[in-house]
Amino acid sequence: MTVVTPKFGMGASVLRREDAAFIQGLGRYTDDIQPAGVLHGYVLRSPIAKASFTIGSIEAAKAAPGVHLVLTGKDLTHLRDLKSGVMQAQPDGTKAPTRDIPILCRDRVNYVGDAVAFVVADSRALAQDAAELIEVDYDGEDAASCTATALAEGTPLVWPELGSNRAFTYHIGDKKKTDAAFAGAAHVTRIEFVNNRLVCNYMEPRSAIGEWNVGENRFVLTTGSQGVHSMQYILASVFKIKKDQLRVVTPDVGGGFGPKSFVYREYPLVLEAAKRLGRPVKWAGDRTEHFLTDAQGRDNAVTAEMALDKDGRFLGMRVELLANIGAYVSQYGPFIPYIGVTMSTGVYDIRALDVSVTGLYTNTCPVDAYRGAGRPEAAFLLEKLVDACAHDLGLPVEEIRRRNFIRPEQFPYRTQTGRLYDNGEFEGHMDRAIERSEWKAFPQRLEQSKAGGKIRGIGMATYIEACAFPGSEPAFVELNGDGTVTLKIGTQTNGQGHATAYAQFLSEKLNLDIDKIHVRQGDTDELKAGGGTGGSRSIPLGGVSTSRAGEDLANKIKRIAADELEASAGDIELADGVARIVGTDRSIDFATIAKAAKNLDDLKGFGEFVQDECTYPNGTHICEVEIDPDTGATEIVRYTIVDDFGVTVNPILLAGQVHGGVVQGIGQALTENTIHGEDGQLLTASFMDYAMPRADNVPFFHFETRNVPSTTNALGIKGAGEAGTIGSTPAALNAVTDALWRAHGIRHIEMPATPARIWAAIRGASPT
Repeated sequence: MTVVTPKFGMGASVLRREDAAFIQGLGRYTDDIQPAGVLHGYVLRSPIAKASFTIGSIEAAKAAPGVHLVLTGKDLTHLRDLKSGVMQAQPDGTKAPTRDIPILCRDRVNYVGDAVAFVVADSRALAQDAAELIEVDYDGEDAASCTATALAEGTPLVWPELGSNRAFTYHIGDKKKTDAAFAGAAHVTRIEFVNNRLVCNYMEPRSAIGEWNVGENRFVLTTGSQGVHSMQYILASVFKIKKDQLRVVTPDVGGGFGPKSFVYREYPLVLEAAKRLGRPVKWAGDRTEHFLTDAQGRDNAVTAEMALDKDGRFLGMRVELLANIGAYVSQYGPFIPYIGVTMSTGVYDIRALDVSVTGLYTNTCPVDAYRGAGRPEAAFLLEKLVDACAHDLGLPVEEIRRRNFIRPEQFPYRTQTGRLYDNGEFEGHMDRAIERSEWKAFPQRLEQSKAGGKIRGIGMATYIEACAFPGSEPAFVELNGDGTVTLKIGTQTNGQGHATAYAQFLSEKLNLDIDKIHVRQGDTDELKAGGGTGGSRSIPLGGVSTSRAGEDLANKIKRIAADELEASAGDIELADGVARIVGTDRSIDFATIAKAAKNLDDLKGFGEFVQDECTYPNGTHICEVEIDPDTGATEIVRYTIVDDFGVTVNPILLAGQVHGGVVQGIGQALTENTIHGEDGQLLTASFMDYAMPRADNVPFFHFETRNVPSTTNALGIKGAGEAGTIGSTPAALNAVTDALWRAHGIRHIEMPATPARIWAAIRGASPT
């Protein structure tokens, strides 16, 4: 049976509708918006990582040219601090106390970039000039900046009243069962490594516009986000007002990746200033502020062990993870390491697990969700450990995986952390990736590299992630008077192509050209609730709801058309914006149908899919590298991806998501690193010092899917937004390690594996 892909429906490679505007410079980002009479804000930030401070005088700043307002911490006592509500239970059942983020610091600063004052003036430049006139007396103290030593004796305490830099302790697994597995093991493999801290560096730095509507007695905030409703909820709490007293609007967004989910201090600051001044107030951050203050990612120090039997089968796993959360508890910060360790056993049948997580305070920018939010950390840990096990036992890396995969007949499979995988064919996508990467011919390519004075390695990662977390994302559609259709949904596009993908679901149900389908997101006035975008939830949840809403509207359109054409609704078909009686030329167009409706509800469709369990995308990445031993420079010469995303909605959008995610993962493995000095100063605060991956760091990818439809999701979709990052980091680092091992007997190198690190490692090793 031949399956015909519809022109615009699921499975069609529809080009992004959004791109025409973007490539013509017609995008409308927050900083493009200039309300009449807008003033500009600037945040005075601490130049010291840890200090008590006093503000002597702000009079000179207030009197400076163009200045309208100067705010300090004492002016904001009526506002609540930014508080996290996701602290998980500790082993004794308690929840650790949080250290919340003040809108402006009152008498202490805790990292370089901490907010001290807010100045509003006619221009940003004038506000910045005035901020330099504020007299701040800092009494600097020694800082704690290193994850690995945060708990060491003699390390300065970020919060002395806590008596430790320990923020929280989590435990998952069964220690007694794991101890028994290790006691009976034929072999134990142990690794230690650092999962390096990352700065997100989305294309569009954050900005925000605050307005106060006197007539409506409410605020309006315009800002780039990953969901307006969570911002509305949190900011309403900060101001101690009802949600409907704050409208939040998000226009175009130049990348999110997690950190644009959060409420930052500048948002309540522009709102407070706008209300005091009766004029709109804009704050636009620059790239340096992004480096200093936007929530950062990863930053773990890890020790992990695997117990194995004589045949190389995994018996048990132990993990000790130190998770740096920065100076304060960010919005989802305590949840990120927790969700990561729930994926500790990955695609393997590991029957005993003992994982301890310790959250740490340091005098650094807070750490929170960054693309994958804990799952990339878990996959990297496991795939690095699995490779180490293979080396210890003298097994091929693909063979040790094959022996330990969860087999198809074991599904549904409950992991030791409580995750319930519905299905998967892990050996299938690994074998396909091996075939497409020409894995077996690697020795010939290795010899070619040797002949050219290079060393070569090949690395693999087989991953699984949890996404599309339990919940729903309702969809609302409406037939407009001109025959077009509008969808309103509470997710938020950050460049993923929502206007295209959602339109495909509706096009399939309404048989309507996608150019006649409008997707509306990002305004709390248009929709009262929404879950936002994150955790690859938009298409698995929102897409199913949109499909159901389209079906609901299609049925209503058919009923109206049937009445107008004096036919049965069952005899009506929809095609190209008209409803017609099947087998005849009698039809009525959508615009006429809209006018014929007896009430507005007849023109509205609703759909909601409630999912009870996560979906679990999985796949295999294979990376091949060539390294110049004289310089340490690494070139990725081949990259192969075979993923299981359940069902593909739009192949070209999917490829874009995967390609972007892979590049981000390669960036962590090979180039990106956030470095703080002992005094807490950020030493990598610009693109001169923080090396983002570039086009010449990556090859053309071979990407394909080997899908097994999800049984959890109503349309079989598993989600794909973060998978590229999860699979790529371990694959790239394993390839580098393989090259170093083959040529020089080097078993370990920390990320990022920069040319300098590789060169130094080679110089310190003896050739094999």
